Amino acid sequence: MAAEKVDPAMPAILPLVERAKVEDRWLKERLDTLVPMLMRRDNVQMWILIAGEYHEDPVAETMLPATWLSARRRTILVFFDRGGDKGIERLVLARYPVGDFVPSWNPDAQPDQWAELAKIVRERDPKTIALNRAAEFPLADGMTASHLVELTRAVGPKYAERFVSHDRLGLGWLETRIPAEMATYPTLSRITHAIIQEGFSERAITPGVTTTQDLVWWFRERIAELKLDTWFQPSVSIQRAQMATFDIEKIGLGNKEIIQPGDMLHLDFGISYLGLKTDVQRMAYVLRPGETEAPKGLRDGLDAMNTVHRAVVAELRSGRTGNDVLAAARKRVAAAGVEGTIYSHAIGHHGHGAGPWIGAWEDQSGVPFRGDYPIHPNTAWSIELNAAHAVPEWGGQKARFMFEEDGFYDGKAFRFLDGYQADMILIPRP
Repeated sequence: MAAEKVDPAMPAILPLVERAKVEDRWLKERLDTLVPMLMRRDNVQMWILIAGEYHEDPVAETMLPATWLSARRRTILVFFDRGGDKGIERLVLARYPVGDFVPSWNPDAQPDQWAELAKIVRERDPKTIALNRAAEFPLADGMTASHLVELTRAVGPKYAERFVSHDRLGLGWLETRIPAEMATYPTLSRITHAIIQEGFSERAITPGVTTTQDLVWWFRERIAELKLDTWFQPSVSIQRAQMATFDIEKIGLGNKEIIQPGDMLHLDFGISYLGLKTDVQRMAYVLRPGETEAPKGLRDGLDAMNTVHRAVVAELRSGRTGNDVLAAARKRVAAAGVEGTIYSHAIGHHGHGAGPWIGAWEDQSGVPFRGDYPIHPNTAWSIELNAAHAVPEWGGQKARFMFEEDGFYDGKAFRFLDGYQADMILIPRP
């Protein structure tokens, strides 16, 4: 693990057409390698995913070609394990070709799409049919009530009895990163860091003039200039002497404070690029005239924040649940005498991605169900937390120091994709 580089150069960002090529190449590799591994791990012989136009199953949505911005009409994906070296059959029932899937429905010969699906099921006679239904995991709960009714009617009682409501299969697909993705993910992190360094500078901030909302929209405009996207509205908040520490629940909710010298700023920011997400938080300090560094109390708060992050990373291990990691990390934090709060999560196709929760900011006792899910190798993480620390220069007032950084766990060790914040970002640069 290494501290983030200061003022990183902006990496090259691919044109849209090249992005689509990369995403489709990654998708083919994921379908070729992950689906067989996951289906056989979970003893699933058939997996059916049904995507409605503009109301896609979250898993099916990530299996569509890059140029498909949504499903078309009703798109049905079917995976069937033929056993042994025969591998996994990939079929699609749709009015249009879908990437690497074999077209398996001719509407002119059989107008009833459900009848054709039932025929495919009968011909293959699967022992188990996995459906994306999981009450506690929304990302693995993509089978709609109406689609389930129609599917059940089409295949009949014999095969409906073989339905398996599944979460591990969908979550496994979403949470597992392939080597090709991980070769590029650090670039996404570096782009994110470069944009933050631009925004936390005199390029975007004029003390005494710029408001927090001005800065929020600067970040949105910068993302648009780079032809990138974000998956959430950025937030910028202020902490200063005689101003109460902000409430996590109220971050970014219309705060329009004017940024002043002596303020400590907090940013929550992420981008979407190549089908993957980033999620990063940063702290900055606006120098007063004559200052060349942040007050020692603020620098010490940043150190406390990093004590908490090291505790989380030290306890991240395969097979442990999110709640296991939370409990063990909190013991480390308490032993260090730090007041910390932990709420880390997986990241990937979604910002708050598939995988276990390691705490929730509103409850540090453990998260039912989502916190009971185990940690797996080859998963990407957003290590998110904060530390509260008394600042002598602010009359002993407590400030909250927020940490969030993306990284990768290969099953043996964790590494940050492009370093982490070890020092306060200073505005202007001294």
